[in-house]
Amino acid sequence: MTVLKTALATYPHTRELKKGTVMLPGIRLEHVEIAPIRDAIHRMCRNLEFDVCEMAVTAYLTAKAYGKPFTALPVFVMRQFPHALMVYNVKSGIASPKDLEGKKVGIRAYTVTTGVWGRGILATKYGVDLDKITWVAVEEEHVEEYQNACPPNVTYRIGGNLQEMVATGELAAAIGVRPVDSPDVKPLIPDGADAAAAWYRETGIYPINHMVVVRDSLLQSQPELGPQLFNAFKEAKEAFLAQLDLAGELSADAQALAHRRNVVGNDPLPYGLQRNRKAVEAIIQLAQDQKILQQKVKAEEMFASNTLDLE
Repeated sequence: MTVLKTALATYPHTRELKKGTVMLPGIRLEHVEIAPIRDAIHRMCRNLEFDVCEMAVTAYLTAKAYGKPFTALPVFVMRQFPHALMVYNVKSGIASPKDLEGKKVGIRAYTVTTGVWGRGILATKYGVDLDKITWVAVEEEHVEEYQNACPPNVTYRIGGNLQEMVATGELAAAIGVRPVDSPDVKPLIPDGADAAAAWYRETGIYPINHMVVVRDSLLQSQPELGPQLFNAFKEAKEAFLAQLDLAGELSADAQALAHRRNVVGNDPLPYGLQRNRKAVEAIIQLAQDQKILQQKVKAEEMFASNTLDLE
């Protein structure tokens, strides 16, 4: 039996896979519990520690640009709209997103996916010139080689606390921050949930945050592993969707996904490239626009070739 060292967050739609209810013939998944899951992403990009690992999409794009030996499956285990995750200090002179220009705005790291989506929405929807903002990152980039390749308007304050930095006025605003307990900090985009729904109706883009990657050596030595894993993740998700349809008591995460059905449709977690092409192509374009990717990447190049037609 093949044993695969695996790092995945426990979501409602991965729980049956992690419990072992969903099984892969001849394969045992040895789950390593790492919280927050971004630590696993960091370790995979830096040290290739896992056989199968959850991976942020722009960390993955950066990793592939630097030749990291793992490849994604079109299994999108985490996604969210960034509209409600942008905040600002009311004393900073900001009356609209356009006023971010000339200011310092905090992010976890420049290649963090929520920040890439957030900056993309600020630029395309609100006309913000991203080059006129000083981006202050408080974490190292997952892909070490990119650290010195950031645009010149990116600075690092490793270990800083974004919530505190916005509350004190050190930062005018931040992306990727939950509501801050301070009367001086408010959402940059009012009614973020409604704004996200309107943006989705306008663009048809449902942002992808995290995928699943597999070591290239395993995909090469076991050609059917990619489809097998895809189908296992799909089976675990379908078990969760069946639970949603029963309308029983749900966890907070499950409730959030159930509510999102009102915006994106009955399946709040669509897998497969074809069902997600618009979002995949959008994040590639944003990564290129924001100087994370130097060259254009085709959507098909991101995923194991024998999983491209799976849904």
